[in-house]
Amino acid sequence: MNVIRSLVIAFSTYSRIPMPPVEWSDENRRYAMCFFPMIGVVIGLLAWGWLALSDTLNLNAVLRGAVGALLPLLVTGGIHMDGFMDTCDALGSHQPRERKLEILKDSHAGAFAVMGCMGYLLVLAGLFAELPLRSAPLLVGVFALSRALSALALVCFPSARPGGMLDGFARAAHRRRVSLAAWSYIALSALLWIAAGGLTQGAVALAAAGLCFAYYHGMSERQFGGVTGDLAGWFVQVTELALVAVVALGGRLS
Repeated sequence: MNVIRSLVIAFSTYSRIPMPPVEWSDENRRYAMCFFPMIGVVIGLLAWGWLALSDTLNLNAVLRGAVGALLPLLVTGGIHMDGFMDTCDALGSHQPRERKLEILKDSHAGAFAVMGCMGYLLVLAGLFAELPLRSAPLLVGVFALSRALSALALVCFPSARPGGMLDGFARAAHRRRVSLAAWSYIALSALLWIAAGGLTQGAVALAAAGLCFAYYHGMSERQFGGVTGDLAGWFVQVTELALVAVVALGGRLS
């Protein structure tokens, strides 16, 4: 039953998909991050369905791209975009580490957050508008992999803010099983890309994800002294944008 409660906590925390209430305890959160990538699977399937519907109805590229870019926000409630925006403000401030951590906790959105969000959604909408339907199945791997890597970072990277929500998940997590689950999602995403997109596109996507992961590790330790929930949200958004770009441009070049 703890496994089911962990699944419910993962979906109720990181999505707006209705879930029954469960007790927020360390025991119930133990395997929550094992199910985090499944939210990405839901997003990928919805995005695939939207692209198929857009082509069936012959919708224009602007509407196709705009709804595609908004789908992840609708499913997640914007929790990762909130972290992305806070991180944009913190990085844009060029302040010392402690001040950057304070900016992450500030609920107000600054100029860098607004510009970052607008630019992100414009680029993502443009990529969705260019994404051919034959490449849409690869999106399932995109949104699952970004979350699998985020879960892996949670149990591998140091925390910059003891007592924060991300640190709470890290302390409660069964690290071995979360790591095993994360690597399983990574392997399945790679197999999906290779099967549906070819060996070259699969290799490029994995390389792009690996570069994002390496940059996240270096940036978080250098700028903040470790990871936080906001930085994790930033990483999910950046990785998804990079991988959608690989899928969209790779589909055009193939």
